[in-house]
Amino acid sequence: MRKAKISRKTSETDIRMELNLDGSGSSDINTGIGFFDHMLTSFARHGYFDLVINARGDLNVDEHHLIEDVGIVLGQAIEKTLGDKTGIVRFGEARIPMDEALAEVALDLGGRSYLMMNADFSSPRVGEFNTQMVKHFFESLTDNAMMNLHISVKGDNDHHQIEALFKAFAYGLRRAVKIEGKDIKSTKGVL
Repeated sequence: MRKAKISRKTSETDIRMELNLDGSGSSDINTGIGFFDHMLTSFARHGYFDLVINARGDLNVDEHHLIEDVGIVLGQAIEKTLGDKTGIVRFGEARIPMDEALAEVALDLGGRSYLMMNADFSSPRVGEFNTQMVKHFFESLTDNAMMNLHISVKGDNDHHQIEALFKAFAYGLRRAVKIEGKDIKSTKGVL
């Protein structure tokens, strides 16, 4: 099974994470930010990833450092679980609706990090979660997972849009990490 345990401790955050790419969708998430916990739980459930996150941070300042560092650690965990990426599909995509919102994700686990995101949120916050942090979370994750990620969402309700993004990301990643062969999907021979 493809599993990773990653810890990150700074003067701003203390994060412990366990990820199993070949899981059942179970999760135990505690970041101190309710909406963020909900999104990460949804990601685990819809990707069939087992995910444990215990994260503490300087929420008395704001949620920026904690959300950023969870993205860093999740990206590192994804990269670590994939090893040399032998046999993975490599590419994944998904289109997920949630009521009026529609999210689209396409990703490549080819070893080059890049994020293209098209999303407009009308509210500054959903619960205790700053909507500006959606892009920053995915930037931190893609940089550390060495993933090329294109995500977009349209809709009227920010909760629906963000949740559709996390679900679409889960489905796209699940497809990309699936083992379908014994070789590396690259003309270079490495990813």
